Amino acid sequence: MASRADNIASNMSLANFSKATELRQRIWFTLGALIVFRFLSFVPLPGVNPQILSTLYDQTRGGVLDLFNTFSGGSLERMSLIALGVMPYITASIVVQMAAALHPTLAAMKKEGATGRQKINQYTRYGTVFLTAIQGYFLATGLETFGAASGMQAVVEPGLTFRIGAVISLVGGTMFLLWLGEQITARGIGNGVSLIIMAGIVAQFPTFAANMFEGGRTGSISAFIIVGFIIMVVALILFICFVERAQRRLLIQNPKRATQRGMMQADRSHLPLKLNTAGVIPPIFASSLLLLPLTISQFAGNSVDTGSTAGGFIVTLNQYLQHGQPIYMTLYAIGIIFFAFFYTAVVFNPEETAENLKKNGGFIPGIRPGKRTADYLDYVLTRITVVGAIYLTLVCVIPEYMIAQTGIPLFLGGTSLLIVVNVTVDTISQVQSHLLAHQYGDLIKKAKLKGRKR
Repeated sequence: MASRADNIASNMSLANFSKATELRQRIWFTLGALIVFRFLSFVPLPGVNPQILSTLYDQTRGGVLDLFNTFSGGSLERMSLIALGVMPYITASIVVQMAAALHPTLAAMKKEGATGRQKINQYTRYGTVFLTAIQGYFLATGLETFGAASGMQAVVEPGLTFRIGAVISLVGGTMFLLWLGEQITARGIGNGVSLIIMAGIVAQFPTFAANMFEGGRTGSISAFIIVGFIIMVVALILFICFVERAQRRLLIQNPKRATQRGMMQADRSHLPLKLNTAGVIPPIFASSLLLLPLTISQFAGNSVDTGSTAGGFIVTLNQYLQHGQPIYMTLYAIGIIFFAFFYTAVVFNPEETAENLKKNGGFIPGIRPGKRTADYLDYVLTRITVVGAIYLTLVCVIPEYMIAQTGIPLFLGGTSLLIVVNVTVDTISQVQSHLLAHQYGDLIKKAKLKGRKR
């Protein structure tokens, strides 16, 4: 059931958009920041041969590099200054959130309000610098040996100087993206980091569409497959929009309060529980864990001794974990379901919610406050998470199955499609909120003018 604010926003006309000066400035600032991000993705890392790197990267497609390259908008493929994108920040923020849920000191700090959140954000930035430096060093070391078996050298002058320069450049690029995302959040519209990831994903759409239609023109891809693919993408987008906005709203009864006429009136509110509480974290974790062995074996290349036990194991693992293989699809689905329950337990604490309701005097009708309320919240959340995990599994596995059957390089796979739709819906909701606030501001001004005339 839609709330009153949702009904007002849905019935609101965009005719007031031209009058909302602040909203226009925020949108222009956001677009300018995203253009800067796209320009940075084409600035190469010092000491790297881009032509040889492009040839070598084509030989290692299908691993976890494709996932990171999609999130960075092709920056990893071009090995630009922002090759690592904001993935180190996402990893650090997930680790800090999990630590805050498990460690008593961080959990107490999280309850301190704005001061505690500021400290946790600072720890997240420190973790981002640390992870970026570690990943940048291994990336620079891997580039020096990348393609050695095929006689090609991606780095012009390997050595300690290149490694130090690469680490400094990559750390600076990632931290600049993080600062740019914070500026978008503060001065623009939407969540800055999420918009940067979405911009990187959407930036590859023209190339993908051109390759798909070119395949249809040459006959390598049938017209029936192209039409079916378009229908599938549209259906998935509609399905994601429907589920992401779905909520289970629990009725909360608040204490009775005296009104101006001396009557006692009880206030009622709702506790919204999202159907997909975990968001896009489960597909990211599951795909990264599954594609990591495949990527390692691809980097090893001809250096793997297939006659040894370890080499034979890597080759066998590489065969079974290919896209579209039954074992890969099964493990992928199991990983999504596991991380959906795990991350939901991290971000939502039924005991803490029940305690807050008890302190404020609120309660769920028919449920005693305290432990019984916590058990009821856990009962409802568990059954909601079952539906959410099934939804995530279907959205992520169906595109993988289409890739295996048609051979179309679907860059808008499950995780990417979830990110694009979620960020778009969130940004549109914020635009509606600004327009609604502007509309209320005009009503208040008119009311004050009428009051002055009296």
